[in-house]
Amino acid sequence: MKKQTAGRDSLGDFAPKFAELNDDVLFGEVWSREDKLSLKMRSIVTITALISKGMTDNSLVYHLTTARQNGVTRTEMAEILTHVAFYAGWPNAWAAFRMAKEVYAGDTEAEEHGGFFGMGEPNVSFAKYFTGNSYLKPLTDSGKTVFIANATFEPGCRNNWHVHHADKGGGQLLICVDGEGWYQEAGKPAQSLKPGDVVTIPAGVKHWHGAKANSWFSHLAVECPGENTSSEWLEPVTDEIYNALED
Repeated sequence: MKKQTAGRDSLGDFAPKFAELNDDVLFGEVWSREDKLSLKMRSIVTITALISKGMTDNSLVYHLTTARQNGVTRTEMAEILTHVAFYAGWPNAWAAFRMAKEVYAGDTEAEEHGGFFGMGEPNVSFAKYFTGNSYLKPLTDSGKTVFIANATFEPGCRNNWHVHHADKGGGQLLICVDGEGWYQEAGKPAQSLKPGDVVTIPAGVKHWHGAKANSWFSHLAVECPGENTSSEWLEPVTDEIYNALED
């Protein structure tokens, strides 16, 4: 998450200790423990707690917005609020739905993402190399021809830094087909991606790619033929690097 300053901005002069606990402990430490609980799950827990207490004010709007950024889809949010209604009260859920509709205005169902080629299935085989949820739809058979797949990233999702190795040839092409995303090579500024953009990734180059914080993103991944090709997965892209990106 981005460094929180809301406490100091609003209460820094009046209640500096409360502001410090809000910004540095609650958001700086508790929300940052992603190795224990993902940001997406923390958003779901927080929204449930607020609605259960009848807190359908600006704080809920903030956490609904944060949940969307942390990968909670429109479909998932509708199901979460429907479920919570039976435990936290029908009026509370109604109030939350009105806010959620505004936060998710313009979003489409997950099944509509992926562009012309469609979203495919959850990318479970490589999930440990991604921050957030991704989906994969193979378009060719890797054993018989050049392997091409449509990769789709939920908002905020990105893969780890990685390198495509090859003794000769190799590398990868990204052909952007839907939404907006990022591509970055180590030591270079990130490149904003939109449908129609093509990225050429030579073998041996450390890089990552994924969706922008507020947009789904899909690209065709084309594995270039080569000798002794392989992929080396490295460390995750930190929130500090990702949240500092600007269009």
